[in-house]
Amino acid sequence: VQLQASGGGLVQPGGSLRLSCVATGDTLDYHATAWFRQVPGKERQGVSYISTYDGRIFYADSVKGRFSISRDNSKNTVYLQMNSLKPEDTAVYYCATTRGWGPPLMAGAFDVWGQGTLVTVSS
Repeated sequence: VQLQASGGGLVQPGGSLRLSCVATGDTLDYHATAWFRQVPGKERQGVSYISTYDGRIFYADSVKGRFSISRDNSKNTVYLQMNSLKPEDTAVYYCATTRGWGPPLMAGAFDVWGQGTLVTVSS
């Protein structure tokens, strides 16, 4: 399976962006997808998680109430709607998928990663 993330860009504080993560290839065994973000010099941080088949969703505390994750299984696509963006949301955002059952927002639990898309929140 391969992942392609897109949708990043420059947005003013308080603005919105929607990221997309499209999966191609044999996705049958990959039962969850998550978004992570990373800034230079810091560890990759889990942002949000969604399971493929049972609808479980998790968010990092820092984005609860502002970000919303969803998926369209017919398009093998996961979305991250980001509202009320803050400068501290600036990062490269990665989507990842897993066949395993580790903690939902732990990077080490994910097998396949997309290439990342840059989100910059600045006035």
